Amino acid sequence: MSKVYWVSVYKSVSDLDALAAYAKLATPAMLAGGGKFMARGEPVKIIESGMQQRVVLIEFESLEKALAAYNSEGYQAALKALGNTAERDIRIVPAN
Repeated sequence: MSKVYWVSVYKSVSDLDALAAYAKLATPAMLAGGGKFMARGEPVKIIESGMQQRVVLIEFESLEKALAAYNSEGYQAALKALGNTAERDIRIVPAN
């Protein structure tokens, strides 16, 4: 399989401090796993029933690299820091 994109949509966040702690750990873990951040933040424009939710888009060279980054010690520490303070929809989709 070729490149894939990790798409995270934050449905809700109840603790911004926990989110900041997560981001501090997750960013280097994703970069170490070969991820390239393509976009992250709040929408600048919402169309077609979109919602005002934080989105993160990360490019990986393969599905295997994306899954390895997710399962890495660094990212698992980030998830522990986040705890149950955010509800997210995470998908990995193929590049065209």
